[in-house]
Amino acid sequence: MTSVDFSTYQAVEVVRDGPVVTVAFNRPAQLNAIDRDVHHELESLFVDIERDDETKLAILTGTGRAFSAGGDINWLLELNADPVASARAIKGDRVIQNALLSMETPLIAKVNGPAVGLGCSMALFCDIVVATPEAVFADPHVSVGLVAGDGGALLWPQLIGYARARRYLFTGEPITGTVAAELGLITETANAEDLDGVVKEWAQKLLAQPEHALRWTKVSINAGLRVIANAVLDSAAGFENVTQLMDTHRQALLALQRRQSSRG
Repeated sequence: MTSVDFSTYQAVEVVRDGPVVTVAFNRPAQLNAIDRDVHHELESLFVDIERDDETKLAILTGTGRAFSAGGDINWLLELNADPVASARAIKGDRVIQNALLSMETPLIAKVNGPAVGLGCSMALFCDIVVATPEAVFADPHVSVGLVAGDGGALLWPQLIGYARARRYLFTGEPITGTVAAELGLITETANAEDLDGVVKEWAQKLLAQPEHALRWTKVSINAGLRVIANAVLDSAAGFENVTQLMDTHRQALLALQRRQSSRG
């Protein structure tokens, strides 16, 4: 029997409650933006959850007022200036994506605020996504000069259709939890005061199902997605790696950085 010591994780907070592991992005001052350290731990996290025999279900969420604001601007600027580091990060993205698509353990996303870019993709990779009505979902890769290579080009078309996916991926237009639920991008919404309770109810529902029937049904559902992913994500990752090094991307990041500084 394999038991994983999740206390070794420092960049993300991992808490066990019996058969349930809750993973929280824990950089609230940065709206849980994903930096190098967080990204590195995500590359092994889902593999560890899958191989841990005690874990029957995992919940992904964020501390504070955001789920995750996506890539940390300072880290992205570093990647823009370093082709080797950029390629390493893109490879890490594929490791995370493959782990999420192949794992049997059910995943619930508890979205308490903005889920943007990679943060949005991480939520949408989950099996059940519950968000507050005011939570924001957006994939602004194109708007900052990047190809939507960390999951958006795969997930959005499959969840809401190609026409709608083009609208939101081409423009980075954000949508609320309410609209996301109406479109079928997420499972449902729950008011902020009810969010924990609704997620707990979902966890209890899933844990009450026959374990192997549930886990292998999840794998069967994702089997078709994995086939598509092999084509979509390999192509998107390659293009994202190129755009990640372009000056267009750098200028967009610097503009975002200036806006953040002026607000601060």
